[in-house]
Amino acid sequence: MNNRLRDLRAEHGWSQADLAERLAVSRQTINAIETGKYDPSLPLAFAIAKLFKCSIEAIFDPQGKP
Repeated sequence: MNNRLRDLRAEHGWSQADLAERLAVSRQTINAIETGKYDPSLPLAFAIAKLFKCSIEAIFDPQGKP
């Protein structure tokens, strides 16, 4: 699944570790989501969208390929 997580994170000047801490997940989870190796759970996707103040659809593209 394509996503804009890396871009959004960079816009805020956050490292993967910073974002992981804000979401209470591991840095490895953030890396796996950004590289398309892991699709987040629905609760995590909602938490990401809330943190970045945008819709889930604005971050994740289920039709896209990494």
